[in-house]
Amino acid sequence: MEDAPHLVKRFPRRSVWLRARKVRPQLVLSRRPRRRVGTLRWCSRRQLRRLRRRLLLQAQVAGVDWREAGCPMPRAVAAAAARRPKTAAPCPASAATPRPAPPATPDPVPASEFPSSRTIPPPVLAGPGRAVVLLPFQQSLVFGGLCRVTCLYGQVQVFGFTLSPGQPACEVFSAYTHCLLGINSVHYSMPEKSKKEVKREARTLLKAHLNRGERCQLMKYFSPLCSIVLLERLKTSTTNFILSHPGLSPIFLQENPVPKITADYLTLRSVGIQRSRRKNGLRLTESVISAVEELVSVSCEEVDGCPVILVCGAQDIGKSTFNRYLINQLLNSVSCVDYMECDLGQTEFTPPGCISLLNVTEPILGPPFTHQRTPQKMVYYGKPACKENYENYIDTIKYVFSSYKRESPLIINTMGWVTDNGLLLLIDLIRLLSPSHVVQFSSARSRYMPNLTPDYVDDADGLYTKSKRKVRNRGFQLPEAESLEFTDEEKESPVVFTGYKLLCVESEFAFRKTPRNRELHNKVLRDLAVLGYLGQLQPPNPKSVYPLHGLTPYQVPFNAVALRVSHADVAPTHIMYAVNASWVGLCKISDDVRGYAHGPILLAQTPMCDCLGFGICRGIDMEKRLYHILTPVPPEVLRDVNCLLVGAISIPHCVFKGQKGVEGTIPYITTDYNYSLPGAREKIGAREPEQVYEEKRHPKSKFYRKIN
Repeated sequence: MEDAPHLVKRFPRRSVWLRARKVRPQLVLSRRPRRRVGTLRWCSRRQLRRLRRRLLLQAQVAGVDWREAGCPMPRAVAAAAARRPKTAAPCPASAATPRPAPPATPDPVPASEFPSSRTIPPPVLAGPGRAVVLLPFQQSLVFGGLCRVTCLYGQVQVFGFTLSPGQPACEVFSAYTHCLLGINSVHYSMPEKSKKEVKREARTLLKAHLNRGERCQLMKYFSPLCSIVLLERLKTSTTNFILSHPGLSPIFLQENPVPKITADYLTLRSVGIQRSRRKNGLRLTESVISAVEELVSVSCEEVDGCPVILVCGAQDIGKSTFNRYLINQLLNSVSCVDYMECDLGQTEFTPPGCISLLNVTEPILGPPFTHQRTPQKMVYYGKPACKENYENYIDTIKYVFSSYKRESPLIINTMGWVTDNGLLLLIDLIRLLSPSHVVQFSSARSRYMPNLTPDYVDDADGLYTKSKRKVRNRGFQLPEAESLEFTDEEKESPVVFTGYKLLCVESEFAFRKTPRNRELHNKVLRDLAVLGYLGQLQPPNPKSVYPLHGLTPYQVPFNAVALRVSHADVAPTHIMYAVNASWVGLCKISDDVRGYAHGPILLAQTPMCDCLGFGICRGIDMEKRLYHILTPVPPEVLRDVNCLLVGAISIPHCVFKGQKGVEGTIPYITTDYNYSLPGAREKIGAREPEQVYEEKRHPKSKFYRKIN
């Protein structure tokens, strides 16, 4: 009696077979199934399953819904019915009235029929220093190193810039000093072709790069919406010069203690890259993506004019990375983007200590030291921060911003100093530059910055400007609106900035710097920017690296240029010591200095002038009264240089220490150095406080104890 319930469960209910008999007249069954329907009680469980599956399939062919009267169809049976072609067993009614045959042209194959792989197939070696990589849909290859990327099939994105077949190759620099870059396979419009034709087209494109066996090996992983890229080894004179210095070789490629030597590792290493984990690549939050999409859509609209986008936030929060990604996204839709640099410490296209404005027409696929360029307008401020001279900083920004013609979108980068006077300076910049959009970065580690809404900026006092409420009560205009001059064409422009839209962005940037090592890390980035600029001195053919002391400098007479140390007061008798072996800005002033018979010509104050480039004063000939200047600036531009500005930006120490081929004592290098002398520290001519001086001389004296 206990087994009776189990025996009943083995057989279907009576209502199931009643529905089967109702369907049976519409089915075409042989005598054998009819007999088996009558003798269902004596069939085994396996035979019942087979018979039921056969009945379901025949009912599906006949067009009868077996799930009528509330009987659900099993998943396995439904899947089998779906896989069975409907033309295999047509019903008799359809045979009487034949339908016309379908056209011979194949239908486009939907992408859903091709399952995309979750992993990237192994790269295929296409020759010395060349490799072909197939990227499935929505997959990315994150790597460290430098290479040249060409899209052969499909569509990929590198740091926001889209690459399609037929476009020229792009040089990609993925350094460990910044977030690693990756090649992402993105969605693109599928052609109206069959699966066989799509594969044939991709196989034809690979004939120029791979042999037959390698093509067949790669095409095993091919599916629609995948992309194929060609990676080539890249060597530039700038990167070769940077990597030639000791301690800088692991910037692009880092050696693991125990690397896994595999075929994929060796193939990518021959190209000059090393694959990394996806978490080490660029990570964009939803707020970043929405902000970029909105800014790109606004920039493509011609009705509202060219937007002015100001990006602000604390240090190490991802502002520079966002600016590079935004520029690449904009270049997918517009031909050029203007960029204004207001951050003195971490500049993007120039050596540090500059405020510049330039027009970007090519994608930015690397850190700042790989794309040093000549701006349209540049002023050498001379220091990595403006904490000692705010007024000169504001005047310099006014001078540079006056060259903006409002013909393309403008991105303004600001400092990461957003506390105390830094926040007040930021409010002054917003009122001065009148942006249409303000992108404010925030994170869980930087909650001390208030939301810079238009109402907050209107009601807050800046460092040099007052709130609108106070101005309205006093009855006078803002001083920056009167001092900033515009051309007649700009005055007649219909674009009027009555306010801005605030875009708050939540950053998940990986914080690699702490307050303890932030200054050291920033100094390394500034040195890399200077080395990237000096790399332009190397010849275009990157076969070998020439040391700087082996290059021929320019000879500049004393009476041809004026001198000025911008960051400190230096006595005229010590001015030559300050200029020798220093980083100098090659500037153009309006005053004529050719009337002086002798030299040197010293300026009493720092002029507001254009900077045309930079160089190194590698020597001074006092007998012939000549400066020896080493610079990559072309001679036709050097004709306009009539002023040398010396600032706090120094030449990297590795340049002095890494002078190859020098016998004996290395020039400008000494071990007998006294830091207590005037001018021995960063501030030339500044004396140390008496307390610090006595502390170094007598660390255990009674005088030191009394002070403490």
